[in-house]
Amino acid sequence: MRIVACMTDRDCGATGRNDTPAIKTLALELADLLPSSDERCADRLTYGLAADVIIKQAHLVAGETRKPRLCVHYDASAVTASDIQLRARQAAQTITSQYGHLSWSPTDGVDDVTIGMELVEQLQTIPGVVAAEATPTAVEVEFERAVVTAQEIVDVIGEWSRSQVPERDIEDSPAHEDGHADHQHSHGGIFGERSELIFAALSGGLLLTGWLLATFAGTPRIVELVVYSLAFFFGAYFTVQEAYASVRHGRFEIDFLMLVSAAGAAALGEVAEGALLLFLFSVGHALEGYAMGRARRAIEALAELAPKTALVRRGGTGDTVEIPVADLGIGDVVVVRPNMRLAADGFVVAGTSSIDQAPVTGESVPVDKRPVPDVAAATAAPELVDATARVFAGTINGAGAIEIQVTRLAGDSTLARVVRLVAEAQTKTTSTQRFTDKFQRIFVPTILVGVALLLFAGLVVDEPFTATVYRALAVLVAASPCALAIATPSAVLSSVARAAKAGVLVKGGAALEELGRVKVLAFDKTGTLTEGRPQIADVIATTSGGDEELLSIAVAVEEQSDHPLARAIVRDGRARLSGAAVPKATNVRALIGRGISASVDGVEVRIGKRELFTEAGQHPPSQLAADVDFLEQSGRTTMLVRAGEHWLGAIGLMDVPRPEAAAVIAQLAELGIDDTVMLSGDNQRVADAVAAQVGVGFARGDLMPEDKVSEIAALRLRHGRVGMVGDGVNDAPAMASASVGIAMGAAGSDVALETADVALMADDLTALPFAVDLSRRSSRIIKQNLWASLGIVALLIPATVLGLGIGPAVLIHEGSTLIVVVNALRLLATPIRPLAPLNNPHVR
Repeated sequence: MRIVACMTDRDCGATGRNDTPAIKTLALELADLLPSSDERCADRLTYGLAADVIIKQAHLVAGETRKPRLCVHYDASAVTASDIQLRARQAAQTITSQYGHLSWSPTDGVDDVTIGMELVEQLQTIPGVVAAEATPTAVEVEFERAVVTAQEIVDVIGEWSRSQVPERDIEDSPAHEDGHADHQHSHGGIFGERSELIFAALSGGLLLTGWLLATFAGTPRIVELVVYSLAFFFGAYFTVQEAYASVRHGRFEIDFLMLVSAAGAAALGEVAEGALLLFLFSVGHALEGYAMGRARRAIEALAELAPKTALVRRGGTGDTVEIPVADLGIGDVVVVRPNMRLAADGFVVAGTSSIDQAPVTGESVPVDKRPVPDVAAATAAPELVDATARVFAGTINGAGAIEIQVTRLAGDSTLARVVRLVAEAQTKTTSTQRFTDKFQRIFVPTILVGVALLLFAGLVVDEPFTATVYRALAVLVAASPCALAIATPSAVLSSVARAAKAGVLVKGGAALEELGRVKVLAFDKTGTLTEGRPQIADVIATTSGGDEELLSIAVAVEEQSDHPLARAIVRDGRARLSGAAVPKATNVRALIGRGISASVDGVEVRIGKRELFTEAGQHPPSQLAADVDFLEQSGRTTMLVRAGEHWLGAIGLMDVPRPEAAAVIAQLAELGIDDTVMLSGDNQRVADAVAAQVGVGFARGDLMPEDKVSEIAALRLRHGRVGMVGDGVNDAPAMASASVGIAMGAAGSDVALETADVALMADDLTALPFAVDLSRRSSRIIKQNLWASLGIVALLIPATVLGLGIGPAVLIHEGSTLIVVVNALRLLATPIRPLAPLNNPHVR
């Protein structure tokens, strides 16, 4: 959060009396507090803060860039600027947890005011919707999260869109922030989600009744026609709605072709055959929607994992009170009893237990949790809390009772973010899907022109006109690319659902497709192929102060850094010092990719790689240089320490490879990814040693963050598609430049979730082969579906031209659609292959 100190009303842009010496002013960027909210939320924030007795006034002013700022006047004798910042942030987070905002923007904009207002009026009738308004480019909705969910609003928008807005707008313009406008073949009605299936069953029952009456009862023709007409009505009810919506906007699609075929058959006297066509099409349509719904429900089930209430310990008495999860605030202490689901993200402050994290991370074995050693330190920097104390909403507690301190509001929990990202992933199309969409838009009009030409077949062959029309209608049925339309979306949706269940977040079909096509995988070293928990292995002191002086100064400086190597020096250094005093370091500066500098007792201290010193013309003594060479040849990461003009020595650290790393690399090779690369900031000898241990093809060391980007670019030039596996923080630039970025241990990490195309929620490398395998299975199934759907159309068109009737064509047509969907649903059962034990890992 950017903070601009304003000492007077004039600076802040306030009106009214000048601040007294005890009254100070603080300006905060409103966009940092409420990044996606509106004026109503800004008013709520100012009113809420102004009600605080310590705050004298809170209002909005225009900043230098005309972006609004929150200006807070407060009693400096009673509270500090940091406290005001914290209060403002907590107040903003409370508002964000209570109110959601959703924006839906069709490609062409809502330029028809009447149409926009129709949607707004419908949205305003939903309980929980605070406001809905149409702008020239979008429809904006504000709602209360406790009353209505974003998905429920999205469903209303999607239902309205299907009858009002061109399908391309729905596909290309999802609703933003909290939901998306999802275009699927399913409808509501008097029977809810099952309405289409029930209408199809009624159509089939009436069709059977009409046939029985005509065959065995000898009833008057008018009675049969009435029964068949009712079969027409129920079979065509939902199809007519979709066809009307597309034709209204000048688009002729599959539904339209079916209606024309059925109406034409009835006009030719083949009423029963027309009713059969609509019955089978509506059944296929309904079952297709049911099958897609099954995959979607596998995703939506994630949202139901978090409990609705939490048991909170509040007040000095230690009593607990049950409150809605939405009312939880950061810093609240939640009591979690045995076998209960956790209500919020946070860290353990009391008790020990094992927690089943499978719903979030996909880990199959419960993970032991214990309290943080320092609650105050964990509160100040929750992102640095060790995994052994960090917990997530939606996970399941084991046999022990624990207490957790909340670090994220309900709407910002890892589970909530995953649900949102997975929901958004459903709207992101693959290049294959875009191709099939374009193909349909050209193919359907072409078929209509071809059918029109077939009506003149009587000029070439000697046959009645009714036979010619019947053949043309049969071709219409045969050419409808239903299976093609559903081939890719069904596979992508099933894959995203299966991945989410296994703790792998795939951000849409494009990411899924790219992962399946990668030729090379590049890995970060620290924390990805190694444990990421280095430890001090060697201490070489060159001064009379010995190890104690070297370690005390190193600990003093590195305490100011959150780098994994720094934390290792502090942790192991303090253990070796056995309680000895550590001086205070000031003026600490990070030297990106090289080390760190600070002032200790008035002397400048620099700690870092050899390059940090040699680039400045400072070369270590020959003996120290030889010792460093030996350590590096042994696979150590070395940190030289220099205080003023004196070399204090060197510290050697060792980060051991993950036990599963070699088996993962071997399994990736079995999947066809033989080219693997390790990119590391460590020196080349350390990188080579680790690469040899895990079986990576080759390693590049001594890389700065920008060097990793260059390496990825070079790999893409040589090999084509390249995937980058990292932690999502230090490796974000390289991941962004790769064809697909894969983040490790993304649970609880904002940066990892936002930057990666694929996120492995658990800090578990074994999920990577599963993700690659799933993406490749998905690609195979999409290709199978495309070839099957196109092949069926290619066979049916000439068959109907040569005389195949409408009835058999419908059976084959609808059968192919169901085959495609069932084939895609197989992805929901993709297994996680166990890693083969490697007694002697292959070393390249």
